[in-house]
Order: sequence, then C-alpha cells, then structure tokens
Amino acid sequence: MKTYLKTLGRMFSKHVTRFISIIFIVLIAVGFSSGVGAATDKINHSLDEYYRSANVTDFIIKSSAESGFSDEDIQTVTDMFAAEDGEDGSPTIASGMSVDVNLDIGGQTSLTRIYFLDNFPDFTVNIPDVIQSTQYDGSNTVAYAQQSNNSISGIPLGATVTLDFLDILDQLSVQDSGEPLEDSVKNMLSMVFSEEELNISLTVTQEIQSPLLIALDGDPSYVNGEDVELPETGSGLGDLITVDNVIYTTSDILPSATFFGTEVQPIARGDIYVSIADRSLFNCFSGGYEDYVDEMTQKLQSTFVDDDGNTTVQVITLYDNFSLYSLYSYSEKVEALGWVLVVAFLFVTALVVYSNISRLVEEERSQIACMRTLGYSAFKIIFKYALFAAIAAGIGGFGAYFVGEGLSQLIYIIFNFSYVMPAMSVYFSVTFFMIVFFIIAVVILAATIISGIKLTSAQPAVLLRPKPPKAGKKVIFERMPWLWNLLPFKYKSTVRNVLRYKSRFLMTVIAVAISMALVMAGLAILDLCLFGSLKSSAIIAISIVIIVFAGLLTATVIYTMTNINISERNRELATLMVLGYQNSEVSGYIYREIYIDTLIGIMFGYPLAALLIWVVFNMIGLGTLGGVSWFMWLIAPVVVALFTWVVTLLLRRKITRIDMNESLKAVE
Repeated sequence: MKTYLKTLGRMFSKHVTRFISIIFIVLIAVGFSSGVGAATDKINHSLDEYYRSANVTDFIIKSSAESGFSDEDIQTVTDMFAAEDGEDGSPTIASGMSVDVNLDIGGQTSLTRIYFLDNFPDFTVNIPDVIQSTQYDGSNTVAYAQQSNNSISGIPLGATVTLDFLDILDQLSVQDSGEPLEDSVKNMLSMVFSEEELNISLTVTQEIQSPLLIALDGDPSYVNGEDVELPETGSGLGDLITVDNVIYTTSDILPSATFFGTEVQPIARGDIYVSIADRSLFNCFSGGYEDYVDEMTQKLQSTFVDDDGNTTVQVITLYDNFSLYSLYSYSEKVEALGWVLVVAFLFVTALVVYSNISRLVEEERSQIACMRTLGYSAFKIIFKYALFAAIAAGIGGFGAYFVGEGLSQLIYIIFNFSYVMPAMSVYFSVTFFMIVFFIIAVVILAATIISGIKLTSAQPAVLLRPKPPKAGKKVIFERMPWLWNLLPFKYKSTVRNVLRYKSRFLMTVIAVAISMALVMAGLAILDLCLFGSLKSSAIIAISIVIIVFAGLLTATVIYTMTNINISERNRELATLMVLGYQNSEVSGYIYREIYIDTLIGIMFGYPLAALLIWVVFNMIGLGTLGGVSWFMWLIAPVVVALFTWVVTLLLRRKITRIDMNESLKAVE
C-alpha cells in the first residue's frame, strides 16, 4: 500500500499541468452550461416570489358596457374565483377604472395611463414599490406616478397634473367610435357638473414602481385596440403605441351626479382586478397555470354577455402583459440556448479530456508494467488513474458550481438592461449542473478505464519496451512535386509532423471547429440583437458571455492539445536546441503546427457553425441563417486566432525551458 500511495503521489506531482488542464476544462464547460441553464430558473423563481409579495393580478377584467361593473358584478366575480379555490380562501378583488389619454405634463403632451382605484391609496393588488415620497401640502388630490422607465417621460414629485374630464371623454369617444364627443353632450355635462368637478388637479406625492410595468421598452397602450397581437418575444414593440406615463389616484374624483333622478356617470367603474387565492398552486406561467387561465377566461366571457349573447368583457391575463410575459419569454430563450450550447461544450470537453487521459496512461506504461510485476491487480492500477481523473474532475466541478451560480446571477443582473428586475431569488437550480457534471464525469472515467484496460491487459515485458514510433510515410503533399518542392525544409517538416499523428491532428481540428462554431453562434445572436428582430440589451450581453466562454474553451483546448504535443516531443525539441536552433526557431517549430491545426479547424468550423446557428435560431424561434451579417463570419476566425495566439505566448516558456540533458537521456 505504501508503494501504491507513493506512485500515486508521484503521478500527481509529475502531471500537474495535465491535472490543472482537466480542472479548467471541466470548470469552463460545466460552469458555463449550469450557469446559463440555471439563469432561467432563477428568473422564473424571482418572478414568482415577486408575484406573490406584490399580489399581482392574474386577471384584469375590463367592461365594454357603458354602465361598467355593478356591486353585484363584483360579487359574482368574487364568488366565481372563490368557488374554484374551495377551502383555500377567497381571491383578492379590487375595482376601479383605467384609461389611456393624452395629457399636458410640464408643457409637453404625454400619453398617460390613469388608474382611478377604489382602494387608493391602500393597494391590495399590484402592490407597488415606493421609490421616493414628498410631503403633501393638502391643496390638491393626491396621485402617485409610475417610475419613469425611459428618458423622455416621467412626472417629478410635487408636480401638479390637471385632468380635464371633458377633454378625456372626448379622447375616449374618438378611441371608441372614431368620432369626438358631440357638443350637445359636452353642454349637458357642463350643466350637470361644476367646473371644479370637471377639472381636477392632482399633486404627485409618491414615485412608485408597479409590478405590472417593468419593461424599459414601455408598455403597449390601450389605444392599440383589442385585436392587436402583442409581441410575445420581448423583441421590441415596433410600431405599437406605448404609454409614456402612469398615474394612480382615487376613483372618488370621477364625475358623478344625479340629474332629474338619473345618475350621470360619464366614466364608469369598468375594471375588476383579481388575484387568485393561492398562488402556491402554480408556478408562474406553468402549464397548469396556463390551463387554469384559459378556463377562467372562457368562464368570465360567457358570464358577462349582452342581450345578443356577445361578451361585454375583455380579460387581460399575465400572458397579455408585455412586461411580464416578454421577460418570461426571454428567460425561456436563454434556457433553450443553454441546452443547445451544452451539447457543443460537452462534446469538445469530452474529446479533449479523453485525449488528455489517454496520453497520461500511455506515458505511464513502464510504471504500469512494474506494478503488474509487483503483483498489483489491473483494478488497483486503473483505480489509481481513475482517482487522479476523478479528483481533477471533482475540483473542477466544485469550482464550476460557483462559476455557474455567479454566471446565473450575472445573467440576472444583465436583464436589468431591459427590465426593472425584482429582487433576485436565492434559488439556484442544480439540474443543469448535475446533468452536465455527471456526463463529464462519466466520460472522464470511461476514458481512463478504457485506456487502463488496454495497457493492463498487455504483458509487462511488452509494456517495458518503448512504444515504437510512428512510421514515417509520405504525406499527400509529397505526391504533388510542383507544390512540395516550393516549400522550405522547415515547412516540409511541419507538414509531415501535422499529418504524422493523425489522431492528435483530428482531435485538435474537431475541437477547434466546435469552438469556432460556438464563437460564431454567439456572434450570430449578437447580430440578431443589433441588426435583426431580437431587440434586447440583455441578450446582447449574454451573447458576449457566450463568445468569451467559447474563446476560453478554445484557449483551453489549444493549450491542452499543444501541451500534450510538447510532452511527446521533448527529445525532438531538445535535439533541435543542441543543434543550435534559437529559441524563436524552436518555438516556431511548434507554433506553425498550432496555427495550421487552428486554420484547418476554422475551415471545418464554418459548416459546423452554420448548423449550430440554424439549431439555435430554431430553438429560440427567431432569426435565419441567411440573415446573419457577412462581417460576423469574418470576426469569428479572428476571435479564435486571438485566443490561439495568447496560448502560444503562454507556452513559449515551456518550450524554451526544456532540459536538454534530461530530454536526450529519456527514451520516447
């Protein structure tokens, strides 16, 4: 056992670089994959927690009847939802009216949504966050203003806004029928109501943030019409009319009077806000919740009908709320993107780790022979290498967990570029992490076991003999004299070395090609955001994260494969040094091979990138391969080449500091 532990310790000290490279490849692949995958769950859990704390309305029911909703109608809605929830309690019901009209605010016309709420200022649903308050002097009716989400709007604290109800009714008439309010109606209203009742001054005493209005793009206005289909992707509002400002005040200021025994109410209570009793029954936008919403929407529309059997209500759900649903849609796109990229990252990681472990076991063939001679079983020998690989993977996986958590938090913060994000949930999904790490661990252990079985099954005498070198053969270019004779000797040597070790060459090319495809996928998403239909600052930042991680993966791949190459050829490089080659010439001997492998990998990376982009665009439901800007296809190889160049700088010290005496005495 003591001898066994010593050999294990020597292996760790001898192969530190290889040990670290496995750690880093696992760290990058698992960390990136788990971070992107967990971001969606973090966003959804944060939204769900926010919905519950703010008691967000699941249904906003708007009446098209002139009389609006009566107390009996409100009770009907209450009973309807309470019956569905059974013993879970009663829903939270609020009522009021909301309209979108142009107001003169600070000398500038602004499309403003005004909420006249029965329970103002005691919010029971859609409870806003108070940003800041000011002291009220008691001169006018109090109003709260929605926090401005863009630079061209916003109502400052202490501002006074005057509501001219005749003008408001005129605008509502145009929105409803296309015709302004008749003069006779205006004259009648002027007779019924005093000028003070038709012109109300509001003083803004609080600046708030509504949980329903969190998109920085703005919120679509009611004046777009009921038949306008809102974009579900959060890719921008296009030509839709958006609300500039939002004001909340009490419904008590709405004009109401009795005229010749008849109640005159030009603006009726036309909204009912419903928050279901037990939100814990559903996660936000889950399949069960969607079915419940569809069921209750149909029930509401069939309950409120006119004499002709036509529904008199419009039901607005969370799925119709641009702010909330677009954020949800974006998070789903991130998850879809994560699943696609996971496959690519896993494949290249598995390839590099397999090469690394296989070469490690091959280098230890003489030690394996000695251990077999001493009576160690094949299981114990293989277990030593499996333990080496498992510890490296475990350390990488441990770090990857925190990288993934950090990346998911970074993505969440990035979404603040497009949304006023709620407080971040502490929830971190381990699903992606466990799936990716399990696959990586299985691949690493499988590569170790397969390589170990291959060597331990051989006779010790065979293992003690050096592995015969690859036989020199003519490469394909030597069969083209017109080309081969033009090459200087050092380039002929480079070409022979590149094609001599076909397995190493293929693995490097495939790994670089996949890395190139990942970089190109990130650039394609960036292009879709900047010049296409996916208008999102958040996704722009995420695409940059993808490019950076793909570049790091490229660097790790090149470093690992080249490090193996150098280790295999220490004696060859030492011979060149003894012959008087300068450090730059010896480094160039390796660099040329790196650049050739990278160039070929980039060439094969183009068709692979096209396939990956096609898959990504289909997964997120936006973009076309032909729509990717031509210059993005030129930027991708530059990114890969840049990371490759950085690797060559890191490896120069390893090449130039080869111990010539030790290398020349060693038997390869």
